[in-house]
Amino acid sequence: MTRAHPKALLGPPLLLGLALLLVVFLATPGTFAPIFSPLVQTNAPAIYQQANLLSLTLSHLAIVGVATAAATLVAATLAILVSRPFGREFLPLSRSIVNIGQTFPPVAVLALAVPIMGFGQKPTLVALFLYALLPVFENTLTGLTTVPASITEAARGAGMTGWQRLWKIDIPLAMPAILAGIRLSAVISLSTATIGSTVAARTLGEVIIAGLQSNNLAFILQGGLIVAALAVLIHSVFSTLEAKAAHRAGR
Repeated sequence: MTRAHPKALLGPPLLLGLALLLVVFLATPGTFAPIFSPLVQTNAPAIYQQANLLSLTLSHLAIVGVATAAATLVAATLAILVSRPFGREFLPLSRSIVNIGQTFPPVAVLALAVPIMGFGQKPTLVALFLYALLPVFENTLTGLTTVPASITEAARGAGMTGWQRLWKIDIPLAMPAILAGIRLSAVISLSTATIGSTVAARTLGEVIIAGLQSNNLAFILQGGLIVAALAVLIHSVFSTLEAKAAHRAGR
């Protein structure tokens, strides 16, 4: 039976247009000042200038990328181990570990991490890492444990070892589900990372917080719209990768 796979939120022309608009705004934000001017009080700046928006965006993406990559490595490894016969007894323990991030809100994790790690990016990385574990773990586990038994038996009959079946059969067939978990984690982390600015991490939350403090709606919209645009683009990229992986897997 063919599975339904997520589609990109926008078609290719709209995605390209969104990406180009984002690049132009980040490179020359001043050109958009007339658009945001009606949203600010008299003599208030229409464009956030306390830091370079492009630099903040790249820093934001770097934090999200590192946290998501680390969470993917740990969660996918745990899922692979507990999906094998020798590791199934550790499934409850593994689920408890990956659920830690969902048990404690990111703000609480930041509050606990700052006294130990200090202010900056490290507490934010820890919070995002913990928060990203569960989607990757559950999707990877689901993908590995739903490989058709007939395919597994055929591979076993062909003389493949357990590890050969894992790398040549199980993981390729589970790749769409694994990518879906990474997509979900990346998009969640992208929005959650904004709170990192409360502990002096360089993220787009800095723009939003500055807007809240100065009652500047333009700043709030700039930070929020950049994050939203990045989320749409990342979601669409991973959706495309999922579709290609599903096609290769024949699903």
